[in-house]
Amino acid sequence: MQTNYMSGIDWGILIAYFVILLAIGMWASSRANKKKSLFLADHSLRWHHIGFSMWGTNVGPSMLIASASAGFTTGIVSGNYAWYAFVFIALLAFVFAPRYLGAKVSTLPEFMGLRFGQETRNILAWYTIVTILISWLALTLFAGGVLIRQVFDIPMWASACILLAIAAFFTMLGGLKAVAYTNVYQMVLLIVVSATLAIAGINKVGGIHDLVAAVPADYWKMFHSNSDPDFPWLPILLGYPIMGVWFWCTDQSMVQPVLAAKNLREGQLGANFTGWLKILDVPLYIVPGIIAFALVKAGQMQLTNPNEAYLALVTDVFPQGMVGLVFAVLTAALVSTVGSALNALSTVFTMDIYVKKLHTTASARHINHVGRVVMVVGAALSVLICIAIDSIKGLDLFNVFQSVLSFIAPPMTTVFLLGVFWKRTTPLAAKLVLTVGTVFSIGTGILYLWGPTSIHWPHFMLLSFYLCVILIAFAVIVSLLDHRKYDYSCPKPLPQTHSKLVIGSWIALAIVMVALYIIFN
Repeated sequence: MQTNYMSGIDWGILIAYFVILLAIGMWASSRANKKKSLFLADHSLRWHHIGFSMWGTNVGPSMLIASASAGFTTGIVSGNYAWYAFVFIALLAFVFAPRYLGAKVSTLPEFMGLRFGQETRNILAWYTIVTILISWLALTLFAGGVLIRQVFDIPMWASACILLAIAAFFTMLGGLKAVAYTNVYQMVLLIVVSATLAIAGINKVGGIHDLVAAVPADYWKMFHSNSDPDFPWLPILLGYPIMGVWFWCTDQSMVQPVLAAKNLREGQLGANFTGWLKILDVPLYIVPGIIAFALVKAGQMQLTNPNEAYLALVTDVFPQGMVGLVFAVLTAALVSTVGSALNALSTVFTMDIYVKKLHTTASARHINHVGRVVMVVGAALSVLICIAIDSIKGLDLFNVFQSVLSFIAPPMTTVFLLGVFWKRTTPLAAKLVLTVGTVFSIGTGILYLWGPTSIHWPHFMLLSFYLCVILIAFAVIVSLLDHRKYDYSCPKPLPQTHSKLVIGSWIALAIVMVALYIIFN
């Protein structure tokens, strides 16, 4: 693909970006209390920091590439993975967050330890570490490396190491507070540049009316027929809740900003703000792919690989002086995602494994030091996994990412849902689901993704739903057959005052989301 090289203006923009980012990180670090935990931001995060941090963790470079690619080939239907999420973000705000904050936990494995015992906590801690390494760090570094490599013509390992070093620097410098404060700057910049790209692209097509007319009618529908091989409506309707509960309610990287909330009200408002920001995923990330399709169809742009739709549009629509700003934004998204993931990885290991099993009397300063070492080790492992992923060719980024997550999700979703909603669930059932159930779920995923093509599989989202139903039934049977008495119970939630602002903001979001689904069907 033909790309613009960095000019003097581009380099100036990139340098200015990193200077500002460094200043924000240093300022946040100087305000942090070094004697307290590095990883929960002194429980000081306000709603806007929480919202930007959660959204920033979610919308990394992989989202930019994959969403534009999906928009180029199928339209806005992949936006279901963004708009449908508000239901499960609300579940986090009103069901899980009150219990997490009420239990005063630092990590979600710690919460499960209170519910099911220390053995379950240990299993879940290692499970979470592996998940962060693969789904957050390695895949994000790979997607970001693809972008950077196309512009700077450097090997994958070099681009991954450079970008990882930047993210690790800010995270190690000031923990979650530095990441959260820089996320505010990065996400504002991301919105501005992506919106500018979409507007410039629409103008080049000839306006919104011409864009709508230039692409197939089903490009603007959120629900496709069940015969659609990529985005059938029923598998998404049934399967996404499995992924949604895991991703938005039980994943350490996503939930950690809420754990660091100043209070429950700020956490609920922050989650609501994330729901509003998720609306922007469609116009900012998917619509550019649709614009690229319209320009290619009209003969105004050359493109053969849908995965290059975003970059192709950037180089075609923007003048050369703007290229540096675009790649500053892409780097910002990478730093945000990787930084939050490194912080979550370090928190889980130090709080759930090191302090509990290896050094129970460690001081806060020593814990912070161990956390930084864990970040370095995790970064090295993620680069190795990233290089391995780079050796695999011909991946459809969006569906591969979603399918991998769909097979990771069922065990976690099962344990957390039953642990919170059914008090009869026993520790034995939880441990079996997290061990045997994980092998069953991921093993099925391996067969689905790399097994014989002669097997007729259902859509991966429907398969995820089936797996979760099987695991829930398995856990219920085990619990009913296990007559031992346990002293564990689900931690009680914080008392909720039902702030009018919190309730009103969520009602408004629900109304808007329902209206959007009606309009785009």
